[in-house]
Amino acid sequence: MTGLSYDSEVQQWLDYDREHLWHPYTSMQKPLDVYPVKSAKGATITLDIQENEKSTLIEAMSSWWCMIHGYNNPEINEGLINQINSFSHVMFGGLTHKPAVTLVRKLIDLINHEKLQFCFLADSGSVAVEVALKMALQYQLTRNNNKTTRSKFLSINNGYHGDTLGAMSVCDPINSMHSIYKGYLPENIFASAPTVIETTPTSAIFKNHPEYFHNICAWDENDIEDFKLKMQTHRDEICAVILEPILQGAGGMRIYHPQFLIEVRKLCNKFQIPLIMDEIATGFGRTGAMFAFHHCKAFQEISEIPRKEQVDVYPDIICVGKALTGGYMTLSAVVTTAEIKDVISKPESITGGCFMHGPTFMGNPLACSAANISLDILSRGDWHNQVSQIEEQLFQELYLPLKNDKTLMNTIIENVRIIGAVGVVELKKPITPSWFHDQFVKRGVYIRPFNRLVYIMPPYIIHKKELTKVTSVLIEVLREWKLYLATAEQDRTSQST
Repeated sequence: MTGLSYDSEVQQWLDYDREHLWHPYTSMQKPLDVYPVKSAKGATITLDIQENEKSTLIEAMSSWWCMIHGYNNPEINEGLINQINSFSHVMFGGLTHKPAVTLVRKLIDLINHEKLQFCFLADSGSVAVEVALKMALQYQLTRNNNKTTRSKFLSINNGYHGDTLGAMSVCDPINSMHSIYKGYLPENIFASAPTVIETTPTSAIFKNHPEYFHNICAWDENDIEDFKLKMQTHRDEICAVILEPILQGAGGMRIYHPQFLIEVRKLCNKFQIPLIMDEIATGFGRTGAMFAFHHCKAFQEISEIPRKEQVDVYPDIICVGKALTGGYMTLSAVVTTAEIKDVISKPESITGGCFMHGPTFMGNPLACSAANISLDILSRGDWHNQVSQIEEQLFQELYLPLKNDKTLMNTIIENVRIIGAVGVVELKKPITPSWFHDQFVKRGVYIRPFNRLVYIMPPYIIHKKELTKVTSVLIEVLREWKLYLATAEQDRTSQST
């Protein structure tokens, strides 16, 4: 712990929390410390601690990437109050409501592809992936007269798609947090992941600072070879391809070249295999484009490829979530094409044309109302300047200082990369979560690293001074980590002698 003190009531429920509540990715026997939140506003959270102690933290994670408009957004607050005074929930079976219909219309407009017109509203990101997988399976089953050998999914290594069983089966089978379930999960097909690049060639910092990126962000034609081989070898088994476009999330925060996604789309076209894109983490502006797959069109345009020769890169099924409601409530959506919709809906199918999924809280009016306002805020366009400014600031205050610090780069840092409102520092060795947790909190910043990654994904509305504090604290903590490791090594050496 950082030495924070609490009044007796807060301490009592913290003690109960420690004894009875299971927090994400932690042990009940030796849980990580948690910090009690009293309130939140903008890009800050306030801890429920003694008044004489510094209690405000700059929250650099957007609550796991979803709170893009910041905490306590007055527009979303008002929208939720108005909706709850009308009705908070009705089942979506046999009923509908304006918030859901309005949301789907706005979402389809933002996705901005003529083929993506049909939407299924779900509960969470993992459930959206489950829905997408079931859509693809039911599509193949119906398309082949209720019998098919196409029951496997092709993905790439280092992917992450959620924690439910189907979603886990398309996560990296070896390096992910789900590898312990090998043998229980369906076994799918995985190709080598593309080369990590430090930013995408469609980013503003690539355009503004070409001297730093041109030689290290080029397309490697070998990147697609293993994927192409897997596609050719298993084409009669593959139900669909699923991947995270441009930026892989919790599997490694890996940025890859848009040309890889272009080549994947070409192969899916050639073999007539549906392409599922998981935009749960990347959607709604996070990478500098409204959706990450939009980078492919932008890349072809800046490469001056004639319009008639450009590849139309789009998902046959797209999953969105996280920032959909501005982080206020859990909601996700799966949008697909007429081809997928029409085949699944054939009355002669084994299901009579019904898609076999229906969550209790599907289309929840409160969540849809929050999402409608979140999408309205995005539609005003301020996000583009906000994300561009964050990207440039991360370049100036994180990328350049670390790249120029040879003592850190030669000892503890493997790589630094930036895309949109995402800054990633990959370390050479795994971190000690509790140590980093405390170091950041006592400096007034909330960052939650994992494995070998210390990364930030701040709310778009973060102030410049707040982000400056985040980047300076991050660098300071990395320097402390270097000293911590050196001291620990000296202690081990002295003990062994």
